[in-house]
Amino acid sequence: MSEATAEDFRYMARALTLAREGLYSADPNPRVGCVLVRDGAIVGEGFHARPGESHAEANALAAAGPAARGASAYVTLEPCNHTGRTPPCSEALIAAGVARVLYATADPNNAVAGGGAARLAAAGIDTRSGCLAEEARALNPGFYSRFERGRPWVRVKLAASLDGRTALANGKSQWLSCDAARADVQRLRARSSAVLTGASTARRDDARLTVRDASLELRGRVPLRVVLDPRLTLEPGARLLAEPGPVLIVTGTTASPGAAALRERGAELLELPGEGCRDVARVLDELARRGINELLVEAGARLAGAFIQSGLVDEFILYMAPNLLGHDAQPLATLPMLDDLGDRWEFEFRDVRKVGADLKLSLVPVRRETR
Repeated sequence: MSEATAEDFRYMARALTLAREGLYSADPNPRVGCVLVRDGAIVGEGFHARPGESHAEANALAAAGPAARGASAYVTLEPCNHTGRTPPCSEALIAAGVARVLYATADPNNAVAGGGAARLAAAGIDTRSGCLAEEARALNPGFYSRFERGRPWVRVKLAASLDGRTALANGKSQWLSCDAARADVQRLRARSSAVLTGASTARRDDARLTVRDASLELRGRVPLRVVLDPRLTLEPGARLLAEPGPVLIVTGTTASPGAAALRERGAELLELPGEGCRDVARVLDELARRGINELLVEAGARLAGAFIQSGLVDEFILYMAPNLLGHDAQPLATLPMLDDLGDRWEFEFRDVRKVGADLKLSLVPVRRETR
């Protein structure tokens, strides 16, 4: 694009702020915001709240009414040019008579990428891209990951003591982290398409994996809860199955006496024979096919280690409590013994902040071509 002006950045920043209004509810659609500007003033703005409802552009156009004619539209994602549950936004912008469209990033869906921009340009609208592109991508990491890499964006969340322990030797871990840290985890769950754990963790903690903060704007959306259970050992009486919302149990076999009881409790069973359900890459493929954008992994040391070893972790969120559990307590992740420091798994700090009494460490893996 040509050099963006200070005004372009200001209005696109406003569009990104609007897009964040759909942080917890727009999934599996992207979070998108739109601002309409004419003669130096905002005449309409909107965001996409949830699937099946109007897109950001349509909401902004409705707010602007006739004032949209001749306006500039600032959109955080390329306007769509296909009909899904709602009409194409590119056609709506053309019909409204906007003069200019500036969008942050192209649609990553190869089936529609570039189509909206091309349709706008063909209609004589000045169409440009690239303003605050990194910020727009960062708001929808899972949406881009699913279309560009064929898998969800994976966050692994763990809570640990200062000596890197997650539970006592007997498995007790409630509550290692403080109230504020646990509330912060609710926000991580709320923005995720799905929350995944292992059967042993689900049994030990009798985990619910639900979002229990009523102040978060889920707008009726409930993240999918996924349990990796190779031998189908989860009990039908598990608290996880008593909570509202979908549950997917990924197992190596459905030929088990307990399968029918689990289905009666509302769980869906997905059979990946052999070692399929232990292959986290294959599980991610299946979840991507189900439209899962962002996956939050809340698991024990073994499953967390499997994700780390596979190289499939995009973000590592660690809540560190200011206490010590001792050398015989359970580790952060089960990983193989290394003989050379050059083979270690390296992470880069992206954010460090205090949450209540704990530290929240946000890290991303250091990608290396060779190990």
